[in-house]
This record gives sequence, structure tokens and C-alpha cells, in this order.
Amino acid sequence: MALRTLDSLGSLAGKRVIVRCDLNVPLKDGIITDDGRVRASIPTLNALIHAGARLVVASHLGRPDGAPDAKYSLEPVAQRLSELLGAPVAFARDTVDESAQEAVAALEDGQMAVLENLRFNPGETAKDAGERRAFAERLAQLGDALVSDGFGVVHRKQASVYELAELLPSAAGLLVEKELEVLDRLTENPERPYTVVLGGSKVSDKLGVIEHLLPRVDRLLVGGGMMFTFLVAQGHKVGASLLEEDQIDRVKGYLATAKESGVEIILPVDAVVAASFSADADHVIADADALEETPFGASGLGLDIGPRTSEAFDAAIRGSRTVFWNGPMGVFEMAAFESGTRAIAQALTEVDGLSVVGGGDSAAAVRQLGFADDDFGHISTGGGASLEFLEGKKLPGLEVLGWA
Repeated sequence: MALRTLDSLGSLAGKRVIVRCDLNVPLKDGIITDDGRVRASIPTLNALIHAGARLVVASHLGRPDGAPDAKYSLEPVAQRLSELLGAPVAFARDTVDESAQEAVAALEDGQMAVLENLRFNPGETAKDAGERRAFAERLAQLGDALVSDGFGVVHRKQASVYELAELLPSAAGLLVEKELEVLDRLTENPERPYTVVLGGSKVSDKLGVIEHLLPRVDRLLVGGGMMFTFLVAQGHKVGASLLEEDQIDRVKGYLATAKESGVEIILPVDAVVAASFSADADHVIADADALEETPFGASGLGLDIGPRTSEAFDAAIRGSRTVFWNGPMGVFEMAAFESGTRAIAQALTEVDGLSVVGGGDSAAAVRQLGFADDDFGHISTGGGASLEFLEGKKLPGLEVLGWA
């Protein structure tokens, strides 16, 4: 079966369309610090507005633990949507109760209301399918159709993603279509050389994607906190740097498999080592085989890749036709340890081919470091969903839309 798209829903004029977006944006004191996911939802919302639909926008934000929590309210997101669309956007102060019902009943063609955070209701993320179904049935009363456009949650079996799509005529939005088109290019006959850059804190978070992609890529570049487990697997000492001892043997297996299959794994040759985990900590550059030979000895922490590693990664990336990057190279939130992540981002902007930033912390990093979305071929809105897709996993929120 093929993915059901907007066309499959027929005329939507005058119909109440629930749009499941991923508006899970970072907030600080009620202010959105990165509106990338809000902006990514605009093409689908505009298409539905122009079709004369009555839009009921639903999303989660954060992890409010199944009860209302003011710091996770979607009200700032509704305000931002209004600014981006240049039109009023109503806001319901609950998910399926009186405020939501009144807001939806008041809609006219082409108008929009945003429901309060779906996760304020425990049914949204309940492990019990019956509880999810009960919440989905209440949501379904607010709409005549569902457009699933929250790519960041399609790997989750949640009420608004899975059960609701079974209850209403449902289809994927333009964002989900775009994400799948790009990810398909990464897995089916990618242009070569094909390089994958992996960072972030833990090897264990990336096990599936490493195993699935190793036979498919030409180069694998490893940075971030996960690099220290790889360095230990090579026989190096890493001081007090992040280390997953239980993954060392598995990493040794990856290194052996890569060697046998002709895949080049490029590991850091140097790192920025700090006295402590703080923005103003003393820090030095050390070779990868001498991380404990700094003034900090065995208590030193590796918090970024070093300049020689950045140069090697830069050359590998620029020499590629397809690049997928997931996970920062260091603690980019601290200025002293952002250089490696900045170097990777800059290299991706100069790829002669397809460059994909794989969502999550990577997407936050490139924006925080001052890069624009259109500097890259694609910035995914779903880090976890992207990785699970690249692992070859079945994603329930896509399967329920006909994707096989």
C-alpha cells in the first residue's frame, strides 16, 4: 500500500480537519527559543486553509505527565502560528472538553483553533490501547478527517497518531511526505560517496542505525560523547569522559565489520579536554591517544572533537554526494565546546549533493549557531523518527496511513 496523501481526502471545504502537528518547541519563560517545527508545519496548514477546511490543530509539548502544567501550555505556539499565518488563531484551554468543543464549533471555513497540549490527558500516551482508544474517540468527535503531519511522533503508538487515524478518514500532510521523500533517498540508491556523521552522547542510542547503515554507506564519522566508547575499543584511555563500558565489545564488532566490508570509519584524532563540565572550565586540546596526558590527568573530560578531527571530518563531508548527520560533536551549548559542531554544520552547507540534518539536538544546534534552514538540503523535524526509519523499523504512525 502507498501512503495516503491529502488528495485522498477529497474536498475538505467546510470540513473540520484535525491536524496532528509536532509543535514540541523549546520554551524559556514562556518564549519559544526555536520555532523551526512551527515553521515546518505552515505549508500543510496553508494548503488546508486554502482548501476551505476548518482546522483543529493538535500537538504535544514536553512531558507534562498526563496532567495540566502551565509551563507546557501550547498557548505561545498558537500565538506564533497566528504571527506566521497573518491571521487570528483561536486557542482552546483544554484538549477535548468544553473549551475545545466551543472553539471548534465557532470555526468558519479557513479558520483555525489550537487545542491545549494533548499530553495533559493521560490517554494520549497510555500504554493501554483501550485508554488510548477512549481518548482518540473523544478527539474524533472534534473532526471529520485527520491530517497526520507530526513526523517527530510517527514512531510512537499514541492516541492522536495511531488510534485517531483508525477512527477518521486520515492522510499524511506535506511535511510527512517531504520527510519520507528525503529519508527514502538516504536508504534507496543514495548518490555516492555516502557519508553518515553520528554524534550525541551515547552509542546505545545509535546501535540500530549503525548496524542498518554500515552495509549501505561509504564512510561513518563518529564524534560527540559516543566517540569515547569507540576510542576505548581501539585501546585508548579516555579519562573521565562519557563511556559506555557495556558497549565496548559491540563497538569492536562494528570496527571489524566495517574493515571487512570496506566501509571507512573515521574516528577523532584529537579532542578538547576540560577540567570539569562547565562553560568556563579550563580546557586543552589533546591527541586521541593521549587524553589522560593533560594537566587534568584521568579526571579530564572530553567535551568536543579537536581541530584536526574537524578538518578530517570536513574533508570527508565535502567529498561526499550524500550526507546524513545526527548528533552534535560536543557540548555545543557552551561556547568553548561548540567548534566541532559548527565545523560539521559548515561543511554540510557546502556539500555538492544532498545534505540532511537529522533533527533533534542537531537541528537545535545549527539554528543556535546561526545557520539558516535553507543552508541545508533538509533539516528533519524528527530525530528519533528519522533514526528509527534509517534502522529499518516499522513506524506505526506511518503504517496506519498506508505506508508499507
